[in-house]
Amino acid sequence: MTLKVIIFDFDGTIADTLDALVTIANSLAVKFNFKQITPEELAVLRNLNSRQIIKKSGISLLQIPFLVKRVKSELKQQIQHLSTIPGIKEALIELNNQGHRLGIITSNSTDNVTAFLEKNELEDLFEFIHSGITIFGKTRIINNFLKQENLQPEEVIYIGDETRDIEATKKAHVKVIAVSWGFNSREVLAAENPDFLIDHPSELLEVIALIK
Repeated sequence: MTLKVIIFDFDGTIADTLDALVTIANSLAVKFNFKQITPEELAVLRNLNSRQIIKKSGISLLQIPFLVKRVKSELKQQIQHLSTIPGIKEALIELNNQGHRLGIITSNSTDNVTAFLEKNELEDLFEFIHSGITIFGKTRIINNFLKQENLQPEEVIYIGDETRDIEATKKAHVKVIAVSWGFNSREVLAAENPDFLIDHPSELLEVIALIK
């Protein structure tokens, strides 16, 4: 087995934050006169990529950094009440035991991620957390990380739940495992042709063992 640096997305991949984020988004929608997300609307959004979601929302690109900051702030109040995706904790512990290096790249805040990991007793499993506003992907953050750590793309695996994760990793020439338990639907993830597409955290161990 070849040991890897395994980078995880946070929201929707490790942390079950979807309901909280929808609630926060709807609260901000009332304050700033945006369209609220109904269950029916959420089902539609899960089948769209990042650019399509922004276009459908009618939110200006200039407003996005401000709104992301507000969402992070609001989420901080709820982070202690949020849970891990079922099965992910066990998978993370096993990957760590196997000797892989684990980290997180996220558009959430480092404080929120750290608080969540501590609450769920996961903080000792991760070597690094990189945070940044990444509306259309995380290519720059991934490339900067590779440079800082003197890593080659083939040494790294990325795990995420959105189409923008797949887009970013392809540009960075990093293998990606897309997960269907997060925000984007299985169908729209498959359309982006990830290297692997899985439906349960237990599959991570088998898939990572296959990557040379």
